[in-house]
Amino acid sequence: MPDPLRVLQVGAGGMGRAWLRTIADNPEVELVGLIDLDVDVARAAADEHGFGDVPVATSIDELAGGADAVIDVTVPVAHPKVSVDALLRGLPVLCEKPLAETVRECLAMVAASEVSGKLLMVSQSRRYFRAGAAFGRQLAELGTIGSLSCEFFKAPHFSGFRERMAEPLLVDMAIHQFDLSRKLIGSEPVSVYCESYNPDWSWFDGNAAASAIFQFADGTRFAFTGSWCAPGLETSWNGSWRASASGGTATWDGDNPPVAELATGEALPAVLADDPEQIAGSLVEFVAAVRESTVPQSEVHSNVISVAMVEAAVRSASLGTPVRIADVITDAHTEALDTVQDPTLLAALRAWPDPLKAVGLEP
Repeated sequence: MPDPLRVLQVGAGGMGRAWLRTIADNPEVELVGLIDLDVDVARAAADEHGFGDVPVATSIDELAGGADAVIDVTVPVAHPKVSVDALLRGLPVLCEKPLAETVRECLAMVAASEVSGKLLMVSQSRRYFRAGAAFGRQLAELGTIGSLSCEFFKAPHFSGFRERMAEPLLVDMAIHQFDLSRKLIGSEPVSVYCESYNPDWSWFDGNAAASAIFQFADGTRFAFTGSWCAPGLETSWNGSWRASASGGTATWDGDNPPVAELATGEALPAVLADDPEQIAGSLVEFVAAVRESTVPQSEVHSNVISVAMVEAAVRSASLGTPVRIADVITDAHTEALDTVQDPTLLAALRAWPDPLKAVGLEP
C-alpha cells in the first residue's frame, strides 16, 4: 500500500462534515488540515469526526506545506478563489459541484489547471451510484437512445444561500441531472429551451421549478422537469428516469435497481457492481487519478460543459428562446479575457485557438 494521500479540506459546514466522514472511512487518504473562515466551526467539526489532532486554520497559506492535495467544500461563490489558489500552489484539487457560479469563472479555473499542470476534478456525486451505473450499462445494450427524461420533485427547506438564489433548482440541483445525462447518452449537448418559475406557495426567493429540453449532438433529446417546492409523492434525490431506445426501454427510480425491457419483450437484467458510491466514489477516483496521472470523469475541461448546460438553461428561461451551449462557452471566454486579472491565467486563455475545442466540445 502506498502512503496515504495527504489532503487539506477547505470548508467545515454541512457538506464539509459529510466529506470528513468520507475521508475518515478511506484509508488511502489522510486529513492533514481543516480550513474554514470560522476556525471555531472547523475545530468543532474536526473534533466531532475523530480528527482532534488535525490542525485547523482560516487559509490554505497556513497549512499547505504538509499537503498533497486539496478538497474544496466551500460555497460555490468561493470555489474559484480556493481552487485556483491551491492549484497555483502546486496542489491538485477535488472541488465540490458546481465548479463555479458562471462558465466565465470556470474557464479561469481551467486555465489555472493548465498553467499549474495539476488536476482539477469536480465531485459530480450522482455519477457514482451503483444503480445509476447499472442503468447506464442497460442503455448501452439498448442501442440508439431517442429520448431520455428525468423528473425531479422534492420539498426541502434549506437555510442559507439556496433559499436566496435567483435560480436555486437549476443552478444548485439540476446540474446533477444535466451532468448525468451526458454520461448516460454518451454525447454532448447542443442547445436547450427552458422555462423556470416559482409557484405561489414556494418558500424560495427565486425560481424553484423548471422544465428544460436539451438537444444532443447525436440527435437524442433529454427532458428535465422538476421542482424544489413539491411536497407529497416526492421522487428520489436522483430523480426518476426513463430512456426510450431503438432496442427497448429502461427506467430507473433513482434509488433501486433499474428495470429494462427489450423490444422483444424480454427483460434485460440490471448488473450492479460493488463500487463506492456518491462522494466516496469521487474521492476514490480522485486519489487514483492523482497517483496514476490519469484523467478522471468530471475533469475540469469536460465539466465546464455541464456548467454551460446550467447557464444555457438559465439564459433560455430569461430570454424565452432556445440557447446554444457553444454560444454560452464562447461568450464566457470573451468575458474571461476582459475580466481575468492574473497575467499567467490570461495568457493561457488567450493561447486557446478555440475555446470550444479547449473544453472538448466540437463547434
